[in-house]
Amino acid sequence: MTTLSSGFARARRWLRDHPLAFDATLAFGTLVAMICGSFTDPGDGHGPPAFGARTPELFSVFLMALSAAALVLRRRRPMQVLAVTAALAAVEYVLMDPPAPVVMSTVIALYTVASRTDRPTAWRVGLLTMGGLTAAAMVFGSTPWYSQENFGVFAWTGLAGAAGDAVRSRRAFVDAIRERAERAERTREEEARRRVAEERLRIARDLHDVVAHHIALVNVQAGVAAHVMDKRPDQAKEALAHVRDASRSALNELRVTVGLLRQQGDPEAPTEPAPGLAVLGELVDTFRNAGLPVEVACAEGGERLPAAVDLAAYRVIQEALTNVRKHAGTGARAEVSVVRVGATVEVTVLDNGRGSAGRRPGIGPGGGPEPADGPPDDGDGLDSGGHGLVGMRERVTALGGALTAGPRYGGGFRVHAILPVEARTGEPERPGTAGGTGLRR
Repeated sequence: MTTLSSGFARARRWLRDHPLAFDATLAFGTLVAMICGSFTDPGDGHGPPAFGARTPELFSVFLMALSAAALVLRRRRPMQVLAVTAALAAVEYVLMDPPAPVVMSTVIALYTVASRTDRPTAWRVGLLTMGGLTAAAMVFGSTPWYSQENFGVFAWTGLAGAAGDAVRSRRAFVDAIRERAERAERTREEEARRRVAEERLRIARDLHDVVAHHIALVNVQAGVAAHVMDKRPDQAKEALAHVRDASRSALNELRVTVGLLRQQGDPEAPTEPAPGLAVLGELVDTFRNAGLPVEVACAEGGERLPAAVDLAAYRVIQEALTNVRKHAGTGARAEVSVVRVGATVEVTVLDNGRGSAGRRPGIGPGGGPEPADGPPDDGDGLDSGGHGLVGMRERVTALGGALTAGPRYGGGFRVHAILPVEARTGEPERPGTAGGTGLRR
């Protein structure tokens, strides 16, 4: 039984892949059915049909062969095939008595037209074919107009039109479902790619913020150590200690950030909290140790911020102070303020630096050159291409906020970020992130 069913399945697939061969087979079967039907006498309706009671005329056999041959082209030219078969059936009804069942080929042709055209066209053509052939059978036949053979013509042609319309509707329904499924699959793939791109951008921002800050401090302190190594070894030793602390902090933050990429089941998941305003004092101390005076003003006892907003505020301050230390020049001072204003948090970083023109990445001139007695700045900081300010703006915009950065009137630079407390972000909440703003230095 399994072998037989698989054989039928293979034959069906082959015929579906070779439609012309299928139509030729259908035409041959229709011809055989019409010839067998032409030998059958339906009788008077009170008894069973008698096979062999009559013999078809040669002209009728010719019409049946011609109409069956036309069915081979039913897919390519459905309307023309219907017209030819209907005309041959009408000729049979007009000239032959009793007529041979040439109308069988017309039924198949009408089904093909109804299944391959729109509904209005199918029904217009179907009604015309039904009415024309039924009228020919009633008018030119020897039987009474109300005989079952005449109404049989009407019923079979109407059934062919209805069946073709139903098949066309089902085919359109299946195609629509398939198209929706393909579109949904494409949409899912595009959404997945978009989410991956957004996540890559977020991770890139985190890595940049972590690495740029600490490597900039390491660069400054190493320059200080090299500058004073021979004359003031104690100060060089202190600078190298700051280098060690900054590199350790960078490694720890990198471990936390990269740990977010671990898959479920990977060992040693990160347990350290992401930085926030609660550890702003430690961040500021690193800059003070690097020689940048920083004053901080934050609201006491502020309401706890969402993790994403808290982290964004911390990163904005970190990147802004890094730019001040790198580009503002010797003698610069910085001021940091975090203020809750209604449903937003405003973060402002000001400095009075006089960095060399064009050194603020992507912003514009800031004043005179750096003094020659300071440690050399080789300009290889991570934000030398302007990605720091771009990253800050992307991070703030992703939360639904706004960031402005530019020179101050009279000298210096200003970075101002407005962050909504209810952030519009798709980033997940990070457990253990400190979110308070209760700090005053």
